[in-house]
Amino acid sequence: MATLLAVNVGLPADVPWRGRTVHTGVWKRPVVGARMVGRLNIDGDGQGDLAGHGGEQRAVLVYQVESYRHWQEYFGRDELEHGSFGENFTVEGLADDEVCIGDRYRIGEAEFEVTQPRVTCFRVGMRMGEPQLPSLLVAHHRPGFYLRVITEGHVAAGDEIVRTQRGPHALSVADVDALLYLPGHDAAALEAALDIPALSPGWQQSFRSMLESEAGAAAPAGVPVAPPPAWSGFRALTVTDIVDETPTVRSFRLAADEPLPSYAAGQYVTLRLPGEPSLVRTYSLSGDPDDGRYRISVKRESHGAGSAQLHDHVQRGDQIEAAAPRGGFVLEPGSTPVLLISAGIGLTPVLGMLHRLVDERATREVWWIHTTHDEHSHALATEAADLVSELPAARSLVYYTTPVEPLGPDSAVKAGRVTGEVIAGLDLPVDATAYVCGPEVFMDDVVAALGRVGLQPARIHTERFGSRARINPGVVETDAPPPHQPPGPPGTGPAMTFARSGLTTSWSPSYASVLELAEACDVPTQWSCRTGVCHTCVTAVLSGEASYDVPPLEPPGDGELLICSARPTTDLVLDL
Repeated sequence: MATLLAVNVGLPADVPWRGRTVHTGVWKRPVVGARMVGRLNIDGDGQGDLAGHGGEQRAVLVYQVESYRHWQEYFGRDELEHGSFGENFTVEGLADDEVCIGDRYRIGEAEFEVTQPRVTCFRVGMRMGEPQLPSLLVAHHRPGFYLRVITEGHVAAGDEIVRTQRGPHALSVADVDALLYLPGHDAAALEAALDIPALSPGWQQSFRSMLESEAGAAAPAGVPVAPPPAWSGFRALTVTDIVDETPTVRSFRLAADEPLPSYAAGQYVTLRLPGEPSLVRTYSLSGDPDDGRYRISVKRESHGAGSAQLHDHVQRGDQIEAAAPRGGFVLEPGSTPVLLISAGIGLTPVLGMLHRLVDERATREVWWIHTTHDEHSHALATEAADLVSELPAARSLVYYTTPVEPLGPDSAVKAGRVTGEVIAGLDLPVDATAYVCGPEVFMDDVVAALGRVGLQPARIHTERFGSRARINPGVVETDAPPPHQPPGPPGTGPAMTFARSGLTTSWSPSYASVLELAEACDVPTQWSCRTGVCHTCVTAVLSGEASYDVPPLEPPGDGELLICSARPTTDLVLDL
């Protein structure tokens, strides 16, 4: 007979960690007497990061005393207090390899349904002082699991746990956890898991991603493996043409002896610019993806070393080293409407999408919405207008915030900004897919406005120039400085280049991983487990080699690296 040994609760708090602050509710303590369990929480309990914990699907976390004994022996630790693994219910019985997704249990006055295994999260390792614990929970098949509350009621330590219903397909918590995080993702098992109504939407989406991935069911942790690049490392390309598009925007066309491979419309290219020191910069491709040549259109920035190098020193006939096109901000195939929305130089990737639509002779509804300062800053205006005119179901809306000349009522350009109010008045198709690029504030405003008019968040895509958006769950955000050299004496190891951030530094063995070095440089990072399980930190390798002190449970795709547990073995250039 399974028994509830302890009910543990704790409210979120700010906890110092590695020089930062983490808002977390992982510290749970046993309570005396009965507690009311509601739809979202036990009375007196809370979660700090609702994106990964808590909510209706993850209202209660369960862990077993048998696993406590396992970890006490594994780590050589004394007896641990109930709640040490962040769980709400410490139980005897209910092993992860016996409990199934969709099982229902009655405990005290309440009834519960098993929805998913524990989320792999660094905070359980932080709580226990064992950084590798998130990986070990998966590798040892002891993750614990979450419950949804079917019937609210009071529960108390000592209550008997009675199973009232068996989940369909009898897929255990351990099986489902391994299906996501360990190699050998069986397609039939994935289909079975998706047929369990109780499985939480997040895990359903991960399994669906595995089945739909071009890599088949082998997409690690539900993160699609990026298609292999057209070439590895950097290759020399020749500057064949330079065109001044505006007083501050200059286009550079790059070519090789043979036609360059086509790329996905919206992608970018990383360049190693000539000069001392050599600079590595990333630029969106603005031309026709099938042209056999690559074009970048670069705005001179007042403090931009890369744009200054290109504008002032690169000439026709020069050679520039280039990595193959990459990036996930790409035009998706289909027949539904497309919204291409940009501001300023942010038009470059969506202009590539416009080229692709013309090449395909697309009949789908296309909206070209662009805003810039005035006619003198409107780069590639004629080209964009000509492309729009070739699409039978396209319309163009261009806005100048401060036009130099008065705009008449018949002008193709309007005075003003692309605001939420403007978007609300356009009668945009709500089944459209939107691609938005421009300054951060512009994109935030447009994304919010598109959501208000009815577009689903999954259909709104953004491209941020420079570094990727941060994913640091639970870390309290502060105003981070621009990427910079790490503090302390310079390292003596391989050169580490963070291409999107435009920073090169030297590796030091004082850092446990590439991720730690990136954080010391304030390079924006993406991670969750920090132990090579969840693949949130997966990053493209543009050139160089790295190794793992502890191999990940499932390796990433070719040309990719899990930076949370890797160290460079040669000079390394990352798409970060």
